[in-house]
Amino acid sequence: MEKTDKQAGELLPKPELARRRFLMGSMGLVGGAAAGLVPGVSATGNNLPPNVPAWTRSLGPGVLTNPYGQPSPFESNVQRRTVDWLTPDRIASISFTPLADLKGIITPSGVVFERYHAGLPAIEPAEHRLMIHGMVDRPLIFTMEDLMKFPSSSVIRFLECPANGGMEWRGAQMDGVQFTHGMLACCEWTGVMLSTLLSEAGVKKGANWVLAEGADGSHMSRSIPMNKAMDDAMIVYAQNGEMLRPEQGYPVRLINPGWEGNTCVKWLRRLEVGDKPWHHREETSKYSDLMPDGTSREFSFVQECNSVITSPSPEKPWKQKGRYWVEGLAWSGHGKIKHVDVSTDGGISWREARFTSIVLPKALTRFGIELDWDGSPLLLQSRAVDETGFVQPTYAQLKKVRGTSSIYHKNAIHTWQVRPDGSIANVQLS
Repeated sequence: MEKTDKQAGELLPKPELARRRFLMGSMGLVGGAAAGLVPGVSATGNNLPPNVPAWTRSLGPGVLTNPYGQPSPFESNVQRRTVDWLTPDRIASISFTPLADLKGIITPSGVVFERYHAGLPAIEPAEHRLMIHGMVDRPLIFTMEDLMKFPSSSVIRFLECPANGGMEWRGAQMDGVQFTHGMLACCEWTGVMLSTLLSEAGVKKGANWVLAEGADGSHMSRSIPMNKAMDDAMIVYAQNGEMLRPEQGYPVRLINPGWEGNTCVKWLRRLEVGDKPWHHREETSKYSDLMPDGTSREFSFVQECNSVITSPSPEKPWKQKGRYWVEGLAWSGHGKIKHVDVSTDGGISWREARFTSIVLPKALTRFGIELDWDGSPLLLQSRAVDETGFVQPTYAQLKKVRGTSSIYHKNAIHTWQVRPDGSIANVQLS
């Protein structure tokens, strides 16, 4: 027989009773917020203990109601979002991964950020081909069926646009971790090693570069050094256990683990082997870093060691004093994350965080600490160190070397200000 709160109180010590009342109150808030999304859910709290929930009183829909499964309607707020002034026409545009709402290190395919240079092409896989030509012994043309006859490989690796956080370079302005760091994802990628296909074609002596070109309207292209192509670059046709989503390059794309996302050319149609880089539009008009003296860094491929706290964040404020789990993500294009520290006072003192996920090279790593919050204002930061010894820099350190004219490779330590009311603001410390 269910006990009422009063009856339970006769059997529970006072601290446990207080905890149970707090938890029940919190559950009531969640239930009320969710009510109205699904038929049959009450906004009155009538489904809370000791009552029997309404959804247990009838049969639910059977299998194949949704042949392709969808998230719960209670999670409908977990979605990619855009910034109006960045995406006025949605063609040459970007959408952002909802980092604050995700768990673990794998980004669901449906919320991986998007980046288009000429909109989203609709490609018929049976009519798509991947060509390898140029300085090779045997020029080749592969169908999708041909590609899947080769031995496959699967790896978990992050994908990040080099402009991730670039709007913050000269000062804090974006309201939410989705917008400060949301050009980032981590997925399981499945395909064929590029080295396997190049070996099939036979690379000629003196060939040092590969041009990758997409089949979108912009013919997006990037020059890739041969040593990367023969190392861990992959020709990918599947993501998180299913074929690529159209917005992620269906039916085939390039993945260069740890490198700028723009080098991971989507809708891949050809690979040209040559002896020098091509310096095409997307690697000269953009994706080059302007330095303080007016020159540009050429081919800044690797995404440097970085981290960010995802909770709390502007999307995940604190509602009352108490104990909280502060967590975030760290990553490095140079390999594994070795260490992450968290500061509550803007970098004056640091606490070592613990890893709460598997630690893989060139993949997201989740970290966290427990924190008792008494309502005092805080300046929350995270600082990552990778296995090469690279330490995530402060803004002052980064700007001293790189100036303030770039929008790429912003990996400075990020600061969230926790206000006494628990709201979270994006601030920038020098």
